[in-house]
Amino acid sequence: MITRQRPAAWVIALLAALTAGIVTAGPAAADDDDEPARPNPKVELVLDVSGSMRARDIDGKSRMAAAKQAFNEVLDATPDEVALGIRTLGANYRGDDRKTGCKDTELLYPVEQLDKAGRTDAKTAVATLAPTGWTPIGPTLLKAADDLTKDDDAERSRRIVLISDGEDTCQPLDPCVVARDISAKGIHLTIDTLGLVPDAKTRDQLSCIAEATGGTYTSVRHTDELAGRVKQLVDRAADPVVTPVEAKGAAQCTDAPELKSGLYTDREKFGEHRWYRVDVPAGKELRASVSVAADRAVNPDYGVLLRAETQGGREIVRGQESGDGRTDVISTGLRYPRPEADGDDEDAKYGASETVCLRVSNSFSAPASVKTSPGLPVELAVDLVDSGDEASDVASFGLGHGWWLLGVLVLVGFLAGLVWGWLSRWRFAVWRTN
Repeated sequence: MITRQRPAAWVIALLAALTAGIVTAGPAAADDDDEPARPNPKVELVLDVSGSMRARDIDGKSRMAAAKQAFNEVLDATPDEVALGIRTLGANYRGDDRKTGCKDTELLYPVEQLDKAGRTDAKTAVATLAPTGWTPIGPTLLKAADDLTKDDDAERSRRIVLISDGEDTCQPLDPCVVARDISAKGIHLTIDTLGLVPDAKTRDQLSCIAEATGGTYTSVRHTDELAGRVKQLVDRAADPVVTPVEAKGAAQCTDAPELKSGLYTDREKFGEHRWYRVDVPAGKELRASVSVAADRAVNPDYGVLLRAETQGGREIVRGQESGDGRTDVISTGLRYPRPEADGDDEDAKYGASETVCLRVSNSFSAPASVKTSPGLPVELAVDLVDSGDEASDVASFGLGHGWWLLGVLVLVGFLAGLVWGWLSRWRFAVWRTN
C-alpha cells in the first residue's frame, strides 16, 4: 500500500506555524542621540611575514595564504570612516645578520580612508608578500605607533592589530616593555594581538602585549576565525569608545557596590563569587551581561554564571555559559522585567525601586604553574530600559523561567496529536472502504 505524506506535511507545517508564533520581535531600537562629530579612527594592521609563516597548518594551506585571504575580506568590509594602513615585519631581509633583520619593517600601505581604488591597491600590495625573514615585533610596534600619531588630535581612537605566529627575535627590545611605554604616552592607542597556531611562549608574549594597552588576545587556527576577528576589531574602532568604570565586587550583596546603567570592569579569582547591586524601578527591565577573559592558561571545561537574586537570596533569573578551552572570552547575560504594581495609588504603581543583587561566579581552574592573582578580567554591562506595557511584551511572553514556553509547547503538542489522530482514523476508514 502506498502511503501519502501530504497530511503529515500539513501537521508539521501547522506545528511550525504555531511554534513560530511564540517568537516576537524585540522593540525597535531608540534613535541615537545626537553626538558631536568625532575624529575618524585609525587602524593599522601589522602582519608577520617571517619565514615561519610558510607552515601549512591552517585549513590545509600556509599561514601566509590564510592571512592574505583574511586581509582581502577585511579590506572589503572596512567602514568608510576608518583610516586603515598595513605594516609588515620580516618581509624583506633574507639574510642572517641580526642587526639588519631587526630593522626589517615596512609601511606597506599608508594609513588613510579607503575608497574603491585604495582597497584594490591595498589588496595588490598584500598579494605580493612572501614569508621571508626575522620577527622584529618590538621595533615594528614602535614604527606602527608613529604611523598612527602623526596628527595632534588627542581624542582620536587608534588601534594596532598585530597578527603573528612566533616570538620576537629581536630581544632585548622586549615587545611587552614597548607596549607598556606606548600605553604610558596616553595617546588612546590599543594593541590587539592574534596568534596563528601559537605555542605557549608565543601566547604569553602576545597576551602580555595586549594586556599592557587594554587590548585583547585571540588564538587562531582557522581562516574564517582570523577574518572574523580582524573585522570585529576594525568595526570596534569605528564605534564610539566606552571606557569601563572600575567596580570592585563584594563577598555579599549587602556590601556590594551600587551600579547604574553602564560598563564596569573588575577582576575575579578562580572559582570566586562577586556581588553587585542594581536598583530596578517599577516598569523597568534590567539587562545585564558579563564576560570573563581567560588571559592565562586554564584547565578545560569551565563556566560562567550570572544570577539576579533578591536581597533575601531568592534567585530571580540566571544566565550561564560553559566553555572547553577553545575560546579566550566566555560571556553570558540575563533579563529581569519588573512590572508596575497593581492599584490606583501612584506611589504603589511607581514606588520605590527594587534592589536586585547580581552575583558573578566562575568555575575556571588553573594548572599548578599558573598564577591565580590578580584574578581574571571581568567586564559587566548593566542597562535599565522601559519594560513592556503588556504581559506579552515583557521578556518574550514572560519566558524568563520557561514555564510559559513549556505550557505553549504542551498545548501545541496536544493539538498536533488530535489532528494527527483524526487524520489517521480518516485514512484507516478510507482504506477499509476501498
